[in-house]
Amino acid sequence: MPLPPAAPPPGSAARQSRALGAAERLARAHRLVVVTLLGFASGLPLALTGQALQAWMTVDGLDVATIGFLSLVGLPYTFKFLWAPLMDRFDLPWLGRRRGWLVATQLALGAVLWALSHTSPAGALQVFALLAVALAFASASQDVVIDAYRTDLLPAAERGLGSSLNVLGYRLAMIVSGGVAFIWTDPAGATAGGAWTWPEVYRLMALLMVAAAVLSATALPRVPRPEAAPTLARHDITGFFAVVAAVAAGYVLTQQAFVPLAGALLAPWLDASALSEPLRRRWTDLLALLLGLAVTLPLAAWAARRARFHTLLDGLHNYFSQAGAWGFLAFIVLYKLGDAFAGALMTPFLLKAMAYGSAEVGVVNKVIGLWLTIGGALVGGVLMLKLGLWRSLMLFGLFQMASNLGFWWLAVNGRGVLPGLELPAFDWGFVALAQPTQVDGGLLMVIAFENLSGGMGTAAFVAFLMSLCNQRFTATQFALLSAFASVGRVWVGPLAGVLAESIGWPSFFVVSTVAALPALVLLWVLRAPVRALEADPATAGACDD
Repeated sequence: MPLPPAAPPPGSAARQSRALGAAERLARAHRLVVVTLLGFASGLPLALTGQALQAWMTVDGLDVATIGFLSLVGLPYTFKFLWAPLMDRFDLPWLGRRRGWLVATQLALGAVLWALSHTSPAGALQVFALLAVALAFASASQDVVIDAYRTDLLPAAERGLGSSLNVLGYRLAMIVSGGVAFIWTDPAGATAGGAWTWPEVYRLMALLMVAAAVLSATALPRVPRPEAAPTLARHDITGFFAVVAAVAAGYVLTQQAFVPLAGALLAPWLDASALSEPLRRRWTDLLALLLGLAVTLPLAAWAARRARFHTLLDGLHNYFSQAGAWGFLAFIVLYKLGDAFAGALMTPFLLKAMAYGSAEVGVVNKVIGLWLTIGGALVGGVLMLKLGLWRSLMLFGLFQMASNLGFWWLAVNGRGVLPGLELPAFDWGFVALAQPTQVDGGLLMVIAFENLSGGMGTAAFVAFLMSLCNQRFTATQFALLSAFASVGRVWVGPLAGVLAESIGWPSFFVVSTVAALPALVLLWVLRAPVRALEADPATAGACDD
């Protein structure tokens, strides 16, 4: 007769439970640290394709027209959704899902940055421009992989805090490549070792990206590949090129046909208005873009179906098959609309209408405001652990809307209403303030609230985008959703300028506050499907087929 199993020693179950709890806490901390570091890796190349690149070309003696033309090197950030499906469909060998693409893009960034550091903008402009485009392409590709990996890695309960830490890493990287780098290259602000050259800065950034690749290969947790029948590789590759060809045809058609057509359609209204020439061009470009999208999107969809680009088509079908998909898409466009209205003209409002000094605005908005955005994101992530996704989106959205009323208060009451303070000069080696700067109390209060609420809203919004994605199509879906999220931010400029000139600043900020209301009303209508997203899709099936 077999003996009964021996009873576990007294207290062993409790010890095992504690050990499992400690292991889970360690794994959670590991995931959150990884997300922060990847946020830094994502933010580092951004300024290197924008402000830093323009500063380098200016120092090298290029004319303003050439520098302005080369701002087009950032176009890959707009079109990254075209190749995102390939990163869902194919995994590079050895490192598993997502990590192979991550290491490849980071090594590519390091190589292109190193090549750029050995290329003169004035002496080899064509090569320099091609390398700059390659840098933007590699950076946009890294963003696709990081967004997908973060979404696949974090369980639903950690997405709020994870998105906050991602914002922290991203903003810190922008401080390094978009702020500290300018101090390093400024002879007046240089330390005893002398000012750096821009090639030296880019070589340092290349080494940082190689270090990021080593970290990605060795320290990142693996994410499982979802069990699904793979599509035919040949169809996905030919489908990709077919969609690219369709988008290219739509772009050419927009430039050659829709831009002149938009100008002709708007000419009677524009000629009767008092708008400046730049605003007229922006309105024409906006109408041409809408006409172009009306043709390009159906053309690209037709090309994808004809070429059987199943990874893209299945990803779109998967997204639109979930409850509330169209409402979610409208909410994505609208949620940051009020912020976009106020932010579009913040600098001219503060400098011209309010007559603040450039140093005062720079210190408050670019230094203090940046750190407050980081703080707001972190606070938002912590609060999301208690509030959940829907309540966080609603509460932080209300804060964002109220922050616009702060600018209305400033426009009505003017400067000097609240006592200010003087920031002393400082030199921390890597950043310095040359002389004491007086800061208006009202400006400080308004900017502080705006950046804190904006950081909190961003944390909740990124967590929301992550919750909408199916693990099988994360790269495809996140790239498309983030493209929709940028619509309001990019295209409210024309309307904002017209409104501010037409109705004055106080009324403009009231309108910007009202512009935030539709998203909150829609969020209330969508409360049931949004709350369903708070459960982990791996267990609740919120985003699965």
